[in-house]
Amino acid sequence: MNFMKLARGLGLGLALAAGALFPLHDASAQTKVKIGYIPVLGSAQLFVIDGQGWAKDEGLDLELIRFQAGTQAIQALAAGQLDAYLAGVLPLLVARSKGVDVRVVAAAAIEELQLVGRGLLLAATEGADFKTAIANFTATQGRKPKIAAQPQGSVPDTLLRYWLQVENGIDPSSVDITGLDIDAAQQAFLAGSVDAAVLREPALTVVRDRVKDSKVLVTGHQFMPDQPGSVLALYKPGEPQNAATGEKLLRLHLRATELIKAHPDQAAPFILKALGSGILTPAQIDRALAGSLSSFVTDPARIVDSVEKLQAFEIKLGTVKNATPVADLFDLAFYQRVAAAK
Repeated sequence: MNFMKLARGLGLGLALAAGALFPLHDASAQTKVKIGYIPVLGSAQLFVIDGQGWAKDEGLDLELIRFQAGTQAIQALAAGQLDAYLAGVLPLLVARSKGVDVRVVAAAAIEELQLVGRGLLLAATEGADFKTAIANFTATQGRKPKIAAQPQGSVPDTLLRYWLQVENGIDPSSVDITGLDIDAAQQAFLAGSVDAAVLREPALTVVRDRVKDSKVLVTGHQFMPDQPGSVLALYKPGEPQNAATGEKLLRLHLRATELIKAHPDQAAPFILKALGSGILTPAQIDRALAGSLSSFVTDPARIVDSVEKLQAFEIKLGTVKNATPVADLFDLAFYQRVAAAK
């Protein structure tokens, strides 16, 4: 007998036996999941899941698709190009009112958005309420203060107008609100082309590092207690395959939240890589995380009331024509079932 053939045969047999005992990773068995997200700290759970490789262990092959605003991600979701969404909640209400089958199954973060000011507007707020500061600024500068937010229909834009009008009795038209995407709003503030901006971490840490005469004028809690931030939503969750995939994704979301809150140092490298190593420094991510740990909240029931307030305000503004019941957007039972079984 040819001993080389015998050896090769034995080797093949052993390999097959080993494969039966220890199944090899089968890439074809992975379920492809396309997730749209926006590049903010409120999407951190997604970066941790992807970085840790947990999704593959659950049989999921994640494709993370970056958008500069939730309103942009909604267009892809409505076209059936996304399986899940991690961004602001208000665009989802608009999508659902237009017949898009999407449900929120978890929160990701709350009270993310803050108003940061600089220069002459910041000086005008010293010792004065914001309404008086706006009037004084306009009188002395001959123009309205410019505030960068995101496009109309987004949470940043609606929240800013709500805070001005409802909480402070300020006509939003007394300021120049400019709708920009996330990166553009940060750059506008850094360049001094706006006097204030509605920003989230890590942009807040970056601009405060670079613009020494900047200061947070309105915190996330001051804007609105339990201010709705990023949420995890599923497309067509009623379909059996989507529901099974959604449960796996939600379990991973909860696991990632626990890691972020308990061991932010372990989460930081994945967040840094996703949001821009080379643009951000490790120290900036560490500080952004340290100041935001309490904002990582997953129970969607926590934000239902605040979402209802903002939708009612959008209806008043006329930016939303056909309101959808907020309760219809949230699948609280889905979250409760998965969280209880975790």
